[in-house]
Amino acid sequence: MTAKIYITIVDDHELFRDGLKLVLSNINAAFIISEACNGMEFLKSLESQIPDLVLMDINMPVLNGRDTVVKALEACPDLKIIAVTMYGEEIYYLQMIEAGVKGIILKKSGKYELEQAIQEVLGGGNFFSQEILKKMAVRLNRKISDKYNELTEREFEVLVNVCNGLTNNEIANKLFISPKTVEVHKSNIFRKTDVKNSAQLVIYAIKRGLIEI
Repeated sequence: MTAKIYITIVDDHELFRDGLKLVLSNINAAFIISEACNGMEFLKSLESQIPDLVLMDINMPVLNGRDTVVKALEACPDLKIIAVTMYGEEIYYLQMIEAGVKGIILKKSGKYELEQAIQEVLGGGNFFSQEILKKMAVRLNRKISDKYNELTEREFEVLVNVCNGLTNNEIANKLFISPKTVEVHKSNIFRKTDVKNSAQLVIYAIKRGLIEI
């Protein structure tokens, strides 16, 4: 028998919550879904039920997404939260990552990407929409990165392009190297930074000030 997965949707727009519930019902019949219309209501609900996963808006009345995440994780440190946001709110991405979300996806994301995000985060990983990575427009913070000399200059270049959401082929074309060489550099970066995928690398780089948004 499939284990039940308890998901809470936190968003101030009822129409969006209804739409998200419909999509989730088409992904997995084992989802049990509750909802809250703002951060304060969600925090109150944690007193009686702690969900396996939270899908949370960033811009909300009463208590915004960033402050809600901070307070929720203070009360429940192991809580897994994915921010669900409108395109164009990139100034808030870093705040949400620093607050402790495990992923960020766009409200216009399709069923497949939402399913990917849920599976990855529930499995202990991180997930970011490719469009979000590209919108973050990260760049190397050379002053700080010089302290992390375990990465070569080329590895730093690959790191920045990975964080910008570029594919192996796109990085290869940009740096005039082969896709196979890009994959070798990525493997070295993952090993040296002790991360498992590109999403975790983004968090690693931002939290250590290696890249700037």
